[in-house]
Amino acid sequence: MIANSIVRHMLRDMARYSKIRTLATVFATASITFLLLQSTCDEKKMMGGLNNQRMVQRSTDHVIKDKQTDKEYEYSRDMPLIFIGGMPRSGTTLMRAMLDAHPDVRCGEETRVIPRLLSMRQQWRKSVKEHARLLEAGLTDPVIDDALTAFILEIIAKHGDPAPRLCNKDPFTLKSMTYLHDVFPHGQYLLMIRDGRATVHSIIERKVTITGFDITSYRDCLKKWNTAVESMYNQCLQVGPQWCLPVYYEQLVLHPEEWMRKILGFLKVDWDTSVLHHEDAIGKPGGISLSRREPSTNQVIKPVNLGALTSWVGHIPDDVKRDMNKLAPMLDKLGYDPNAYPPNYGTPDKEVLEKSNRIEKESEKWAENMKIVQENKRKAVDDVIKQEKLADPNRFVPDRPPMQQRPQKFPNRMNPNRQQYQDGNGPENKPKPAGGKGTFDDLMKARMEGDRQRQQQQLHQRRQRREPAHPRVGGYY
Repeated sequence: MIANSIVRHMLRDMARYSKIRTLATVFATASITFLLLQSTCDEKKMMGGLNNQRMVQRSTDHVIKDKQTDKEYEYSRDMPLIFIGGMPRSGTTLMRAMLDAHPDVRCGEETRVIPRLLSMRQQWRKSVKEHARLLEAGLTDPVIDDALTAFILEIIAKHGDPAPRLCNKDPFTLKSMTYLHDVFPHGQYLLMIRDGRATVHSIIERKVTITGFDITSYRDCLKKWNTAVESMYNQCLQVGPQWCLPVYYEQLVLHPEEWMRKILGFLKVDWDTSVLHHEDAIGKPGGISLSRREPSTNQVIKPVNLGALTSWVGHIPDDVKRDMNKLAPMLDKLGYDPNAYPPNYGTPDKEVLEKSNRIEKESEKWAENMKIVQENKRKAVDDVIKQEKLADPNRFVPDRPPMQQRPQKFPNRMNPNRQQYQDGNGPENKPKPAGGKGTFDDLMKARMEGDRQRQQQQLHQRRQRREPAHPRVGGYY
């Protein structure tokens, strides 16, 4: 009896423990299955399985190394980048050269690609059809902004020597100042402002091509200057005085130390007297690099001087002077007297007067310095091209042979008297045939001249419609 009772109790306990083990096994299996399914869903979300998910880059800091000192510099979109802009020929190159002389700042030459990218983005946003196509492809504003920001940051950081403070100087970049302030929240902006009459005269005199500008007309250029400056100035006010500082070119030239102290204080950069002697650092190792393609290079190799302040006086047509208030109302808004010829910008500092007088006496010295700077830049560019050719020989098209070495497909048709040309008895020395039509070459020249005039007329019509023309080397977009 006792043995049977013990056996029954043992069987009952074993059954109870078996149920507990079964329940535990089921629970563990369900938990593991749930965790596996959850991880699979997370992976699908990260891979774009859901439209409302966005991939986020964990680390946004990048490092660039100085080859000379082996020092590393971090750069990111959150760093206080410096942007210099304004109308071309308004002192942007001088401003960046003076900042480049500071040991903690590096600006470099104009990149040209940054304002073009920003202009492309504006065109995408303005076109309803193009914007819809981008959205259909999944290219939303955050995607485009991240891509543009990364590209712009890499261009600014790597197109010159590394430095604690990086700077970009592309005049028309500040036409997108509010957008840049959104994607570079700690960026600071220096808006160069110059008397519009002086700016326009410099554009026309130096034939600086700008899309939409008729560089043969003071009237047209003043209207376009007013529109562009008004847009950039209003954006500067919108961004706020903490991030944007208007810098008047005339006051920078007249009082360089006062204004450079103000600018460096705005940028939170320590004062250094080297910014007042930028000409000493041009072309030196680790100094200021200038582009041969920029029209202001032959001016900024000299010290700050008064040469360009009033050189425009006497060149503006009388009918344009009479309509100046209507053509360029921003002159009065910015504090310039539109009816003063010449205007009174103020009294220059003593040091500026001394430098201006020294430049006039040492004109040959500055011309020789310009040749040295151009030659050094040419050698540096040639070295880069040689390295690229070695890396990819098929990248560059072979140089074309000289004209006299190229075979002519139709020698008799294009030049019916080739042998006589070689003997010095060409058709230009023979009497023209009856009827006054001239020789074959005369007809070809007339046809080419007609084609050239038609192209000029089409270009003028494009400018009137503000349509983008074909790319031109050295121009602004």
